[in-house]
Amino acid sequence: MKILLVPVLSLFLGAAHAAMVTRTLDYDVGGKQMQSVLVYDDAVKTKRPGLVMTPDWLGMNDNQIALAKQIAGKDYVILVADVYGVEVRPKNADEAGAAAKHMYAHRGDLRARINAALAQLKAQVGKAPLDGRHWGAFGFCFGGATTLDLARSGAEVQAVVSFHGNLATDDPTLAKNIKARVLALNGGDDGFVPQEQIVAFEKEMRDAGVDWQFVNFGGAVHCFAIPTAKGEVPGCKYDARTARRALRMMHDFLDEAFAGA
Repeated sequence: MKILLVPVLSLFLGAAHAAMVTRTLDYDVGGKQMQSVLVYDDAVKTKRPGLVMTPDWLGMNDNQIALAKQIAGKDYVILVADVYGVEVRPKNADEAGAAAKHMYAHRGDLRARINAALAQLKAQVGKAPLDGRHWGAFGFCFGGATTLDLARSGAEVQAVVSFHGNLATDDPTLAKNIKARVLALNGGDDGFVPQEQIVAFEKEMRDAGVDWQFVNFGGAVHCFAIPTAKGEVPGCKYDARTARRALRMMHDFLDEAFAGA
């Protein structure tokens, strides 16, 4: 299933993408075979930051790769991270829910897999137009939670961004490991992220002395930044205006973090 380029994201595209590269990376994590996807615009020769993008609960699919291409533009090299394993490619919400639930129940494995994805991205220095100095991560929904866990693991990245992600953790003390700046972007009417979870996340960040920001977008619900979310899952719907604002906020946040690195 493919998606069309989304007009609201055109602000971030810059040059045309006639030379957009898509390359699969196969590797093993704890006996599980993973296949992540590297994307970047080869028409632009400038070395640039590398970002790990974790998809929503549907995992690796053509829609997520298309979204990564749009966000990468001429600015970033993006690795779309496989954290489920090649044998798990959910086809519907029920399968996605089961896959995400399994990973939430095995947070240690989740952190190992997202760290392995980051290592794969860093290993592409010299093979892709990476500057080798600036690293970040972002994700959507389940992917936002995974991105926060990457930060909690103490990963060497300068910035992480969660779009409408689950904010909960299995161990709040892990936040002391965070080296990155943290930006959590949340829908003000997101029924999947209760107020008590927000309060706990803010306390977690404060207690650990993290450089963090939390932003609520009024009127937005879960999935507000995913163009293919049409409301099939109740409370999960794309919002073009909020997506545009959130993506611009991420770009500015990354620019600031990388400038200070």
